[in-house]
Amino acid sequence: MPDIYTLPLSRIIHEMQLEEVYLPKSADDILIQSRDVVRPGIELSGYYQYFDPTRIAIFGRAEIAMLYSWKPEKRYIALESYFSQQPPAVIFARGFEPDQDMRAFASRYAVPLLKSQDSTSNIVSSLVAFLNVELAPRITRHGVLVEVYGEGILLVGDSGVGKSETAIELIKRGHRLIADDAVEIRRVSSKSLVGQSPENIRHFIELRGIGIINARRIFGMGAVKLSEKIDMCINLELWDSSKVYDRMGIDSEYTEILGIRVPVMTIPVKPGRNLAIIIEVAAMNNRQKKMGYNAAHELLSALGMDVSMMPQQDIKRELDI
Repeated sequence: MPDIYTLPLSRIIHEMQLEEVYLPKSADDILIQSRDVVRPGIELSGYYQYFDPTRIAIFGRAEIAMLYSWKPEKRYIALESYFSQQPPAVIFARGFEPDQDMRAFASRYAVPLLKSQDSTSNIVSSLVAFLNVELAPRITRHGVLVEVYGEGILLVGDSGVGKSETAIELIKRGHRLIADDAVEIRRVSSKSLVGQSPENIRHFIELRGIGIINARRIFGMGAVKLSEKIDMCINLELWDSSKVYDRMGIDSEYTEILGIRVPVMTIPVKPGRNLAIIIEVAAMNNRQKKMGYNAAHELLSALGMDVSMMPQQDIKRELDI
């Protein structure tokens, strides 16, 4: 069973700049667990077969107009029926002020009432985007996450292989650190992973022989970033002379993190190799591939080879992270 994550209503109120109309208890103690929201027009009409009691409800212009188009008796029954389902919170858009019946039912069934001056569509889109990040499925893995030329690069490999040292070199070359040692990875959509550092170790880097340093204090605010989309995973491993490493880049290697495919590149480490420059080139090359250009294909075509006739494989790598 997947883990269920929660978010206090107070965070949503602060992020969305909502006004509190009624709270049955402290907003810090009201926990939201669904990433979805609902506009309850169907429910107000009496259809509750697929009602989800964990979703925040948004009352927009259409819902309010529908309610006030009914006779007072029907509106009273519809509101009581809806509030008795005890949604986690109800947000009124466009600055609408809840009437006396709505306040009474909210008090009776302990349903928080909030309002916003924003339009319904803006509230829905902003709230869903916020909840998708804050309540996303997540894992924490050993590695280093850096931003290189706008690409989120997750460095993985055995302890002592040089991940943190490479991150320092990349920072000195103008790139940014997101996380060292532990990377919290969240699946924010069906196609996107976002990584960040646990708050208690954010901006800190461990360097063997030196100890713990604070990258933000030493290199400045421009050297760090709170989060970044993961575009590529680079596996650093000690050079093995008996192993054949990819020299063309025709095959596509990938790993799966939280069910999402992430391109993988294995880079052998040995004295004399400048890993920071290699990773910069890997980041730029990965961006070119996403834009439809593959240097290996162009070279083979220039040599008179038919690229379409060459076997190209998708190879899945199981990384120990």
